[in-house]
Amino acid sequence: MKQSASDKEGWKDFAVIAAGTVCMALAVNIVYEPLGMVTGGISGLSIILRRLAGVRLGAAVPVWLFNLLLNIPIFLVALRIKGKRYMKMTLFANLCFTAALFLIPVSALHQKDFVLAAAVGGVLTGMGLGLVFSRGYSTGGTDLLGAVIHHFFPYYPVGQILFALDCVIIAAGACVFGVRPAAYAALAVYLTTHLMDTIVAGGNSAKLAYIISDHYEEIGRTILSQVGRGITVLDGTGMYTGKAKKTLMCVVDRKQISSVCHIARNVDKKAFVIISDIREVQGEGFVEKPQT
Repeated sequence: MKQSASDKEGWKDFAVIAAGTVCMALAVNIVYEPLGMVTGGISGLSIILRRLAGVRLGAAVPVWLFNLLLNIPIFLVALRIKGKRYMKMTLFANLCFTAALFLIPVSALHQKDFVLAAAVGGVLTGMGLGLVFSRGYSTGGTDLLGAVIHHFFPYYPVGQILFALDCVIIAAGACVFGVRPAAYAALAVYLTTHLMDTIVAGGNSAKLAYIISDHYEEIGRTILSQVGRGITVLDGTGMYTGKAKKTLMCVVDRKQISSVCHIARNVDKKAFVIISDIREVQGEGFVEKPQT
């Protein structure tokens, strides 16, 4: 019995997500945790809590357990906001990440060479996140928390929420582990961001998507609820058929474009999707133009 194209794509999603989470777990267990480098996210917060638990309580609580416990309330709230398919795959990604953290031994790559450690950690994390985001999903954590906060406070863009959350966690890491590890963690974050951007969307500042579909209303509503980006509906006419067509225009950041494409394909297999690079975006949710 032959597998359908959607079944094959589903298995590919699972495989790519699993590979990505293993890369991320390697970065945590051989770089970030042994050297006290906190790069933000729930995994970074877990590293901080592990150290505090060891100092204050004398308990060696593993990072994977903190990661699992911290994600549970986020997932419970997000279940009411996100779609079932998205949540199922995000839960799978988080469980894979937690399992990899449990199975991979914690051992420092190099105790003294922070530059090498930051480079390896940044590359591994960038590859891991890039692979997961390229399939249109996330590993939960602060990405999911940011979406939840945006749902209740929609006037705050998701990007700004995530930036604020990570800044707080990185600052807390600097207080617990010192300024030196935090400085090299910033280098790792820089490498992570650029490599992730390259894998997901070629490293450009933003993406513009045009979606032509008879199911434009459902696609638009799903993008609004799951991605949290505004959409403009344009009127058009097919030159060959002479029929009126509705076109969705949506500007998203780099790691969201895969989600937009997956939504369009899931709703309408015949959807015509055009994606172009944008050099700069100014306005709500992106770079705010300074007042003169």
